[in-house]
Amino acid sequence: MAVEVVTFGCRLNAFESELIRREAEGAGLADAIVVNSCAVTNEAVAQARQQIRKLKRARPEARIIVTGCAAQTEPATFAAMAEVDRVIGNDDKTRSDAWHAAKSALEASPSFGLDTEQKIAVADIMAVREMAPHLLDGYQSGLPRVFVQVQNGCDHRCTFCIIPYGRGNSRSVPVGAVVEQVRLLAERGHAEIVLTGVDLTSYGADLPGAPKLGTLVKKVLRHVPELQRLRISSIDQVEADRDLIDALATEPRLMPHLHLSLQAGDDLILKRMKRRHARADAIAFCAEVRRRRPDIALGADLIAGFPTETEEMFQRSLDLVEECGLTFLHVFPYSPRPGTPAARMPQLDGRVIRDRAARLRAAGEAALQRRLAAEIGATRAVLIESPTQGRTEHFLPVAISGATPGEVQTLRIIGHDGARLTA
Repeated sequence: MAVEVVTFGCRLNAFESELIRREAEGAGLADAIVVNSCAVTNEAVAQARQQIRKLKRARPEARIIVTGCAAQTEPATFAAMAEVDRVIGNDDKTRSDAWHAAKSALEASPSFGLDTEQKIAVADIMAVREMAPHLLDGYQSGLPRVFVQVQNGCDHRCTFCIIPYGRGNSRSVPVGAVVEQVRLLAERGHAEIVLTGVDLTSYGADLPGAPKLGTLVKKVLRHVPELQRLRISSIDQVEADRDLIDALATEPRLMPHLHLSLQAGDDLILKRMKRRHARADAIAFCAEVRRRRPDIALGADLIAGFPTETEEMFQRSLDLVEECGLTFLHVFPYSPRPGTPAARMPQLDGRVIRDRAARLRAAGEAALQRRLAAEIGATRAVLIESPTQGRTEHFLPVAISGATPGEVQTLRIIGHDGARLTA
C-alpha cells in the first residue's frame, strides 16, 4: 500500500504533508502511516496519540512514523508508544535522506521490541538556519486551493507558545523559488494559492536585501499572471508592511481576507504574553485595512483564560470582536504548555477558561451571522471547492449544487442557512 499521511494542525502542515508523502514514497516506504503532528495545545498532542492508537487497530501490519511539531517537542512521548515505529524531527520530515534512513531502520528492526531511544531520529531544531525550497508538481488531492510554504520558524518568544521549539528560528524561501512554485501549481490548474508560514510577516528578514511579505506578494502577482487568486494565511499585524497593505488595496487577485494574531484585547495581558502590540494598535490596523479595502473580512486568533486574566481583562478581548469588526474567530482555551513561561504563572480555574472560551465563540458566531446576512444581494466570485461547496473571495462558504470543482464562478448571493451562503 502507498504511504498514508495523517495531518494535524496548521496549513503549513498541510503543505508539508504533501512533501512527506512524496519523499517517503520516493524512498521506497510502503504500508506505512505517517502522522504529521501539532503541538499548539495539550489537546492537539492528545488527539495525535489517540489517532495513532486508532490507526494501529485499523491497520495492525502498517508501520507508524510520527513527525511534526509534537514529535519535535515531545519525541519520547511518542517513542514510548508501542504503536510507534519511528519518530522523525520537524526539519528532517521533508528531506529525502531522512526517509531513506527511516526505511533502512525499519527494515533492519523487528516490528516490536525497540526501546524508546532507538526509535528517535530528532535533531536540534534551533541549529537550523536555512530553509531549502521544495517544489511540488501538484497536490495528490487535486484541490482547487493549495498552500505554498514561504517561511518557517519564529524568532519571537510569546510566553504561551511552544511552537518555536517545534519549528526553530525564522527562515524564509527566496522570492524566486516561491514565484516558481506558484507558477508551477497555477499551471497544474490550482485556482487559488495560499502563502503560508509560522510567522508569515517576518518573511524575508534572513534573505539578502531583506524583502518583506508585501514585496513577495507583489512579485508573485506580477510574475504569475495566470494565477487566478492569491490568499495569505495568518499574519502578525504589527509586522505588516506598507507594500502588503498597498497590495490589499490595489490588487484584485489578492483576496480581501486576513486572519490576525491578536490573542487578547487587554494591554496588561498582552504584555504578559510578550506580544509586541497594544490593544490600540490592533484596532488601528483593522481600521486602516478596512479604509483601504472596505469589504475586507477579518478573522483573529484569541486566547481565553490566559493566566491572571480578570473578568474585566477578558471583556476587553470580547469587545475586540466588534471594535475590530471581526468575522471569523479561532478561539483557544488557554492550555499550559510545559516549558513555557506562562505555564509558571498563576492559572485560572478550568471552568472559568471554558466559560470564557464559550462566550468568545458565541460572539464570533453572532459576528459571522451578521456577515452572512450582509452578503445577501451581493455578487461574488466563488471558487468551487467540491460539488457541494465553494468559497467567496472573503472565505465565506457557499452551498453549491452541480458545479465543477476548480472553477471560479460569478454568483449572486440570495440567502444563507446559518452556516453557508446560498447563491
